[in-house]
Amino acid sequence: MSESTTPGKNGNLTGSARKLKDDAADWHNLNLKWEQLNDEGSTIATKIVNLGLSKKSDTEPGVVMEGGSLAAGDFSENLKQNVVDKMANILSKMEKMVHAERGICELEAFRFGEKGRAAPLFHTWSTHQFVEVSSKLYESYKLELALKKTILRELPHTANADLSMVYLSSWLHQAYIEDSGKLLLEQESLLLETGHRPL
Repeated sequence: MSESTTPGKNGNLTGSARKLKDDAADWHNLNLKWEQLNDEGSTIATKIVNLGLSKKSDTEPGVVMEGGSLAAGDFSENLKQNVVDKMANILSKMEKMVHAERGICELEAFRFGEKGRAAPLFHTWSTHQFVEVSSKLYESYKLELALKKTILRELPHTANADLSMVYLSSWLHQAYIEDSGKLLLEQESLLLETGHRPL
């Protein structure tokens, strides 16, 4: 069974080419969903910090402190269920794409030898390059999710205002993803290579 390698023609792609092109679109869409969740999480995390700060500045700990503690717990649960758990689901989808692409690479090595196919499926990238980029993206999101889980665990129990602001800033900034303009460039390169974006 032959695979069409005509870049940019949606209806003609089959097999490995179709899978890689679909994955490129999925990376883009999952990134957009992640960014939306990050914004939602930042809003909830800000509420947790504000509750902590108002609780600390309150001179009468009585009922207000108790109510604030309950509200912070509610916000933390909201942050877990509506943001972090959904991010974990996105990461799971990313991991499956990486595994599938590695499978394509192994299949090509079996069919065409160690160097893979002679001509690229799209413009210039070998299948191995798709796997490398997807793996880098996945590892970055994996590290970012681990950081967010730490922030989720620590933020509601942090009494120090400065440390709370560091956690909040770390959530918003996304050092493992945002800091690397290279990662965003690689996501864009996936779209260009597969014909989702014109060259």
